[in-house]
Amino acid sequence: MKKSLIFLAAAFFAIAVFISACGGSKKPAELAVKTAEEAVNAAKTEVEKILPEDVKSLDEALAAVKEKFAKGEYKAVVTEAHDLAGKAKELVEKAKAKKEELTESWERFSRELPKMVETIREKVDALTKAKKLPANFTAEKIEEIKAWLADSEEDWTKAVESFKAGNFAEAVATAAAIKEKAEQAMESLGLSVPAAVPAAPETPAQS
Repeated sequence: MKKSLIFLAAAFFAIAVFISACGGSKKPAELAVKTAEEAVNAAKTEVEKILPEDVKSLDEALAAVKEKFAKGEYKAVVTEAHDLAGKAKELVEKAKAKKEELTESWERFSRELPKMVETIREKVDALTKAKKLPANFTAEKIEEIKAWLADSEEDWTKAVESFKAGNFAEAVATAAAIKEKAEQAMESLGLSVPAAVPAAPETPAQS
């Protein structure tokens, strides 16, 4: 992602040069469109799995710049291409922050969920082996939680695969859903739900 930021900064600067040099001529406008398109493509590579809606807005803005170029509005093209390269750079920076946020959430789920599921499994195993179930417990409830345990293993495997594939938001959403169900299962089993582990404090950006 660092390389993309360097490239996008260079693209932003290059189009700024076109603005000062071109007036309303075609060639600099053509170069500005090309540079803006390369900036958009570089940004998409980094952020399309993290901020898909923002990528869509970049595509739409690029299409609008190309349409103005086709109409011969070269001065407006260079200005808007410059703005677009800037937006692409900002989007990569936004995606970087979002990725860090999602990664932090994923790491927290990775620490908490296996322990929660194992606690539930141990309780269910103990109840299954009991000669008589305690009050407020039924065989149907135990079987329901067993079925959820099997499903949760499959869902967690999918979440891990999603994270490895770079689908961070999808992985975290799946993990959050598993945790919600785990908390419900723990409460129904009379187990204490562990307190959420607080996120680590943010490190101030270096100037």
